[in-house]
Amino acid sequence: MRLHRLSITAFGPFGATQEVDFDALSSAGLFLLHGPTGAGKTSVLDAVCFALYGAVPGARQSPGASLRSDHAPADLPTEVQLELTVGGRRLEVTRSPAQPRPKKRGDGFTVEKAQSRLRGYDPERGWQALSKSHQEIGEELTQLIGMSRDQFCQVVLLPQGDFARFLRADAEARGKLLGRLFDTRRFAAVEDRLAELRRGAEAKVTAADERILALAQRTAQAAGPVGAEATPIVARPGEPGLAEAVLEWAAIARSTARERLDIAHAVVTAAEGRQRTARHALDAERERDRLQRRYEETRRRSAALEERRPEHDRCQERLERARTADRVAPALDLREEAERAHRRAADDLDRARAQLPPDLADAGPDQLTELERRFRQELGGLESARRAEARSAEIDEERDRLERESRADDATVRDADAWLAGWDTVHAGLRERIATAQEAATRAEQLAGLLAPARRRLDAARRREALAAEADTAREALAGARERALGAHETWLGLRERRLRDIAAELAAGLVEGTPCTVCGSAEHPAPATEGDGHVDRATEEAALTAHRRAEEARTRAEQALGLVRERHAAAAAEARDAEPSSAAADAGTEPNPGPSVGELRDLVERLTAEHAGAHRLAAGTHAAREALDAAEREHLKRLELRQEAERRAAARTSRREALDREQAVLRDELAAVRGESGSVAAYAERLTRRVALLADAAEAVRAEQEADRRRKEADGRLSDAAFRAGFDTPEAAAATLLDASAQRELQHRIDAWQAEAAAVAERRGERDAREAAEQDPAQPAAAQRGFEAAERLLRAASSARAAAEERCAELSRLSHEAADEVRRLGPVRQEYERIARLAGLAAGTSADNERKMRLEAYVLAARLEQVAAAATARLLQMSSGRYTLVHSDARTGGRRAGLGLHVVDAWTGSERDTATLSGGETFFASLALALGLADVVTEEAGGVRLDTLFIDEGFGSLDDQTLDEVLDVLDSLRERDRSVGIVSHVADLRRRIPVRLEVVKERQGSSVRHRLA
Repeated sequence: MRLHRLSITAFGPFGATQEVDFDALSSAGLFLLHGPTGAGKTSVLDAVCFALYGAVPGARQSPGASLRSDHAPADLPTEVQLELTVGGRRLEVTRSPAQPRPKKRGDGFTVEKAQSRLRGYDPERGWQALSKSHQEIGEELTQLIGMSRDQFCQVVLLPQGDFARFLRADAEARGKLLGRLFDTRRFAAVEDRLAELRRGAEAKVTAADERILALAQRTAQAAGPVGAEATPIVARPGEPGLAEAVLEWAAIARSTARERLDIAHAVVTAAEGRQRTARHALDAERERDRLQRRYEETRRRSAALEERRPEHDRCQERLERARTADRVAPALDLREEAERAHRRAADDLDRARAQLPPDLADAGPDQLTELERRFRQELGGLESARRAEARSAEIDEERDRLERESRADDATVRDADAWLAGWDTVHAGLRERIATAQEAATRAEQLAGLLAPARRRLDAARRREALAAEADTAREALAGARERALGAHETWLGLRERRLRDIAAELAAGLVEGTPCTVCGSAEHPAPATEGDGHVDRATEEAALTAHRRAEEARTRAEQALGLVRERHAAAAAEARDAEPSSAAADAGTEPNPGPSVGELRDLVERLTAEHAGAHRLAAGTHAAREALDAAEREHLKRLELRQEAERRAAARTSRREALDREQAVLRDELAAVRGESGSVAAYAERLTRRVALLADAAEAVRAEQEADRRRKEADGRLSDAAFRAGFDTPEAAAATLLDASAQRELQHRIDAWQAEAAAVAERRGERDAREAAEQDPAQPAAAQRGFEAAERLLRAASSARAAAEERCAELSRLSHEAADEVRRLGPVRQEYERIARLAGLAAGTSADNERKMRLEAYVLAARLEQVAAAATARLLQMSSGRYTLVHSDARTGGRRAGLGLHVVDAWTGSERDTATLSGGETFFASLALALGLADVVTEEAGGVRLDTLFIDEGFGSLDDQTLDEVLDVLDSLRERDRSVGIVSHVADLRRRIPVRLEVVKERQGSSVRHRLA
């Protein structure tokens, strides 16, 4: 990876845009990045890191910190642009952080979101845009560079302070740094995963043991008193031997319960024998008692049956007469139905005759039918009269419609005449309105052309007044700088003159007896000069000269600042008076005529603004006025057309109305002859319809009454004949003997019940065992019942005890099988737990198999640290003239774990000691060698990405001249294969040793950079 160009705008201490040409700096291979403290040397490296990763190094990425420069103008956005070559591709990445910017409308600020852009260079097509996505750009650059941000900051931007702390740190601190660089999180994840698996397996074993103990508790509850005879279980969940103890205890409880069950079986057998004997005795007593009571009951039923015999005979006789009368029932029903039908027909006939005229009250059915036929014929002849009446109604409606249309057209003509009467006035007013708006538009354009220059002059006048105050301040500063420069110059000349006077004494101070003089060459020095009072040495003179030069530089800067303010003030004054600046006045150093004041220009701008606003408001109505004129012209044409249409429709209505009047007269004469006294044909037709209906109903009622009378007479004859054949003197006698079906069923039920009771009594009187039992002593079933209940209680108690014993045995057997199954399932689980526990302990460093108590991640980091130590030693030997060697140590320190120790071997003494014992200068070049070695290992770890640009930050001030030369030789060796190294330091001696430099200058308006290429 090689850096080509860096552009920094409003970033950190840089208030304006600064360009860094890494191609020019890298041409010498080794360049220096220097400047005073706080100027922004490290901010250049922060800008590189921000361009590549969107964030500055972690140590300077504090919460709430802003990357935007406080020196930058509000309208200048913060931006970093880096051009580099990585992975064989030339890229340009531009990033802007989230930052406030002035609102486009109104006052105040709004937050601009962070932005990123990536471009790639194609030799044929030039720069091509690749992406604007933060995520895509980050993934692309990280993949090409092959390192994370932490690795990049540790490998490319070598921070010496971090590695000095790394040398003196303990194993835990070294582990954190190495873990961040080599990304050993996967090994820590393996440790965590093994620990998690161990906890899971341990939980499974504990859960299985708890289930086994729960089964043991349930077994104890099921065993009851039997469980007290077994040895209690004292093992806890997770302890070995728990499963065997539970199985042994369950077997003892199950054996004891089986012995108790055998005893219970014997007790139940004896109780069952006694219960059977008592049952037989009870059954015999109950049977004798039943037979004795049955015999007594038979005697009582026989006596009651004889008492009910007369009633039985009466019911049987009545039932036989009712069944004979049933043969007359159909004729009786027919006679009653005919009588009801005749009464209904007579009622209907009375109602029909009441609605007829008196002359038709006694008319027969034929006469009524003939009248009905004649009325129906007359009703059919009214159809033509209905059509004439409907046409007459249509003519009336049409005449009403014509009247409504006539009134509407009259109103339309009146409205059109009224509107057209004012047309000329409206038309002239709209045209005048359009002309006024057009004139206002022209005036607004003229005022807009005057307003913009007036506003610029007002802004320039305000800047002119502000710059006048700055010019006064700059003149005062220049006067002070000139006085200080003159005083420093006089001081330096005085000290130089005094030193020249005493130069002989200064030379004599360096004479040595026997050594030739550097002036005369003599080896003898008989009378060397001596220093007088107020002697000035070379250091004092050089300090005065330096102060003089600094004062001259300050005077020059003050003059430049004053000139710049004057130029800006002259430009603002010229713009305020709307003229070019006077060259004569500028050459003479005098102020030109300032022109109008701010108040005058502000009044001018306000007046032009008010006039422009008024003209713009009038001009804004041009379009509306034109639209109003067009609408008025369209309305004028519409009104004319409406009036003409109304006049045409009025002429047509007059001829139509006359035709309708003639047709209506003919229809009225025709209807008057048909309707007579009725108001309408429909009313007359309705009267005829009602008459036809009444005549039809009356004829039908006469016929129905005659038919009903005939059927009634036929039913009377059939009834008399049926009563005679059934043996009754009259139909009334037969009707009195009739019984309904429910009464007959009731009589039959009573007869059947007496006969069934008689049969049952006869059957029971023939039972011999009942007669024999009646001859014996009375039975005693209560005493036998008491004996049986006592035997039953004994049997239930014995059976309950046996059932409890059987249930206990079954439950103990089931729980024993469950415990055995749990123990079998626990075996593989416990084996898995022991295997995982050994692996987890080995990885965590707590196992006895891990002698050095090294965690897995520490073991991997130890291997990486050994590689780093070997790579660092190759450069440390050269820096220390072959004296020091870095070695990795696995030894334990105190109670801590081993694996990440780092020692230095001193070739002069042959001893190995901790790196914390190195001196300040030794610590610097040891940490530098360690940083370079770590960079090589991390680069190789990242896939061998070539790093053509490296930066080393601070630490050179602790080295003596010889060690500094050796360190620079090592750094100079890094330039092989076109690699460049940038040293970040403010050590003054490095500016003499490294000719190519990038200087960061700290100024009031923000820092800037300067290239020193020779």
